[in-house]
Parts: sequence; structure tokens; C-alpha cells
Amino acid sequence: MPNLRHERVRELLRRAIGEAIRREFHVSDVGLITVNDIDLGGDLKSAVVFVTILGNADQQKRGLHVLEENRIRIQALVANSVVLKYTPTLKFVVDDSIMRGNRVLQIIEELEKNTPADPSENTSSDH
Repeated sequence: MPNLRHERVRELLRRAIGEAIRREFHVSDVGLITVNDIDLGGDLKSAVVFVTILGNADQQKRGLHVLEENRIRIQALVANSVVLKYTPTLKFVVDDSIMRGNRVLQIIEELEKNTPADPSENTSSDH
């Protein structure tokens, strides 16, 4: 179980990375990038950053490419805003859990539309 310091560092990094991304990259170029979560290594030297990129397919692909391309710059910005002994090495991963969740909700809605609400509707009145 992560300790309190680990959780605080994780939250500080999440906010600092999100802020760095908002300042550095235009939504029109890379879509809207949000930092959902961070999986921080036990030694605090590495972090997997889970991001969601909203936009068209081009923007999503470009967004991830831009994040990977500017990883060192983002790490430097984070190092300036969060004082740690070591600034973690960042790795960006697209978190598609929100899209998967939305798809599940769509399927449930479709099933509810196709299923009659009242079981008496199934009995026909043409006897």
C-alpha cells in the first residue's frame, strides 16, 4: 500500500504535468490532453502518465507523438515546479478507460431501448 508521501508526490506530479501540458501545447494542434492518473515507481524515479486526448483521430495521434517528443521538456518544467530529489522519468500512455466506459454505457442504452419495459407488451391482442 502506497504511503502518504508517495500519494502526495503522485498528486503533485499529476497537477504539475497537467499544467505544463496546458501551457505548452495548443488544443487546436494536439487536442485536449488531460492527465488522468500517474503510476509512480516505488523509488519515485519513474512515472507512467495516463492521459486522455480528446479530439479527432489526427489530433489524438499527434498529441501522443508531441508528448513523447517533448518528454524531457515536460520533465524539466515539472522539476521547476515540484521540488524532489529526483525528477521522475516520464512515460506517456493513452488511457482509454473513459472511452471504453462510454461504449459500455451506449450498449446498455441500446439494450434498454430494444427491450420492452412492460412484459405485458409481449402478449399480442389479436387472439
